[in-house]
Amino acid sequence: MTLQELLPPFEQRGMDLSLIRIQRALAALGSPSQSIPAVQVVGTNGKGSVATLIDSGLRAAGIRSGLTTSPHLIDWCERIRVEGRMISSQELENHLIALQPLAKRERLTPFELLISAALMHFKAEAVDWMVLEAGLGGRLDATTAHPYRPLVAVASIGLDHCEHLGDTLAAVAAEKAAVIEAGTTVISAQQAPEVEAVLEQRVHDVGAALHWVPPLPDDWRLGLQGAWQRENGAVALAVLERIGALGWPISPSSIRSGFAAARWPGRMQPMRWRGHRLLLDGAHNPPAAARLAAERRHWPGEREGIDWILGIQAHKQAQPMLQSLLQPSDRAWIVPVPEHRSWSAEALQRLCPDLAHQLLETSGPDPVLSVLDRLECRGWPQAPPVIAGSLYLLGDLLRRDLLHAE
Repeated sequence: MTLQELLPPFEQRGMDLSLIRIQRALAALGSPSQSIPAVQVVGTNGKGSVATLIDSGLRAAGIRSGLTTSPHLIDWCERIRVEGRMISSQELENHLIALQPLAKRERLTPFELLISAALMHFKAEAVDWMVLEAGLGGRLDATTAHPYRPLVAVASIGLDHCEHLGDTLAAVAAEKAAVIEAGTTVISAQQAPEVEAVLEQRVHDVGAALHWVPPLPDDWRLGLQGAWQRENGAVALAVLERIGALGWPISPSSIRSGFAAARWPGRMQPMRWRGHRLLLDGAHNPPAAARLAAERRHWPGEREGIDWILGIQAHKQAQPMLQSLLQPSDRAWIVPVPEHRSWSAEALQRLCPDLAHQLLETSGPDPVLSVLDRLECRGWPQAPPVIAGSLYLLGDLLRRDLLHAE
């Protein structure tokens, strides 16, 4: 069986949040990796960056690490790594085939299958520490089924997936804070006041410890682009220092080396198309869009206007995203997100009448390439065009090898 057959599309099952299925499955497997300590990373934006920085710091210190992240851009195997190396297709297939009887009996979701496979792989690879990025929320996320999570890293919390997590910051924060248990050490970036209140109440209620960290100073060199990465870096640094305090050999120089070497594709990623410079970013919710918009002051020619190539899924809050991104001199080319229901330019023009003249329709069998062709014909803009709005959109472009790294 192929990975595509073993991992049916998420849309076939829909969102079905629960811990019962994966807990039963892991128990039937003998609780793989249960003795391996894990850092669980929760949040709305920046989870993957925090997880990547922690993993890179561990590896630079010579600590054998297993990392699981989501979603992937090109290949399912991206989601499971040991020592920075992706699990091979054959290894992942073997784990998933072994899981098939349990998958059918427990009706495991694709994400539950992947987390189960990751824990099996990390046990087989005898990792020292695991870094588990939560998929959605936390309270009912499959990563929470792992029982040994002495450290919880909290990235920026904002509104997203409101249909599953609640439509207020406090409600979303409560879903994520629910992963905190007695004895846990929690490291968090600075948050909105209502989020901070929820986290502080949770650690008080269960008997955990909470540490707030300010952004890293400017003398830290990060392999990840964007001013907000200093917040993520500060969380990762505090986590690594805590692991060091637990007796693991982590020096300040190894952390700095790991942070400088960290890479996380699809996040403020400079690319080339036919030699022209452009930028990829996976911003897909209002807080992420606001952070991306704040970066424009560093881009050459941005005052003359930016061409945004945006694919936004239909369930996303498109209006505040557009309001954050678009300046009067900008244009937004609206493209579909492959294999996902998406906002059209016409629908967005109705939703945002004050921005309607800046929202442009695209056409043709390959809308993104059509836009890039038009920009080239007109004379490539000084400010690099930005492709954003969905990691699925970026993954499609990278999978087809249409863009190339600088």
